[in-house]
Amino acid sequence: MAGGIGSRFWPMSRTAHPKQFLDILGTGRSLLQQTFDRVLKICPADQIYVVTNESYIDLVKNQLPEISIDQILGEPLRRNTAPCIAYATYKIAISNPNANIMVAPSDHVIADDIAFEKAIVLAMDFTEKNDSLVTLGIHPSRPDTGYGYIQYVDKPVDNSDSLFKVKTFTEKPNLDMAKFFLSSGDFLWNAGIFVWSLKSIRAAFEKYLPEMHTLFTEGSENFGTKNEAKFIKNTYALCTNISIDYGIMEKADNVFVLPSEFGWSDLGTWGSLYDHTTKDKNDNAIVGKNVMMYDSMNNIVNVPANKLVVLQGLDGYIVVQSDDLLLVCKKEDEQQIKTYVNDVKLNKGDKWV
Repeated sequence: MAGGIGSRFWPMSRTAHPKQFLDILGTGRSLLQQTFDRVLKICPADQIYVVTNESYIDLVKNQLPEISIDQILGEPLRRNTAPCIAYATYKIAISNPNANIMVAPSDHVIADDIAFEKAIVLAMDFTEKNDSLVTLGIHPSRPDTGYGYIQYVDKPVDNSDSLFKVKTFTEKPNLDMAKFFLSSGDFLWNAGIFVWSLKSIRAAFEKYLPEMHTLFTEGSENFGTKNEAKFIKNTYALCTNISIDYGIMEKADNVFVLPSEFGWSDLGTWGSLYDHTTKDKNDNAIVGKNVMMYDSMNNIVNVPANKLVVLQGLDGYIVVQSDDLLLVCKKEDEQQIKTYVNDVKLNKGDKWV
């Protein structure tokens, strides 16, 4: 899934070039490319599909020349994750009705690729043999209010010692509730990574999102033809804007979770990037080859390599330069960045966002 705009990573992430297409970590590969590299260890390139906004199709083609244009699915509208997943599912069904499927966001960070691969293979082995919907849950390391949580039954399922039946899904909690979840020991962060057989997820769409199921089923003959784009445009106009979590996962009775640890972050904010970036002796996380820091600590700085930046006397700030934009704000106030983006759009125009 590669269709988001990543507004909390403004000004690096902008509508025309959002964060999944950026080398935010300074590795030489964008987040999308890193995700592709990771998935390529699990299945061949011709079985990897990217669902993105139709305005980003060329970006995907340029960054992933290994896949064909037929594997890049362009969404005409942003309708959340359920229609996105439905589009890929019902298209794959035409060529491989017995497929076993993994769904992953394109803009997450995973530090341990080997542990990730082991988790996915284990989950896929389970979904191949069982009518089940599996989600990967991350052992929480702190009471984070930015993630959804999964509560699970503490006894593993009979034919697996690693998967557990899901009790409840909880949206992003307040801090007191997050602390309770952490102390209880039976809650995991919801990573938004799913594994299921095509038959199981189609059955779930038919039961819990029947209108969406009907929309994609009735026009399935258009997949792989010159009429696909027109069919998808008409279908998306009628689709409910709903997440797969709310539309299916929170309602289905065959949902299981695989508790996992592979150095995961959804990289949703500059603060989360700070946690995944090497620090200097004063705990400054710096991306940029020509940054000079004086009497400064606990900052995250992200500037182009060809810019010389001198900073003095900052403690706990985000400093980001991207093209013609400069953002300086306190790390503790990073949730306000969405507000800044809206204000900029309103007062200065779309070109800045």
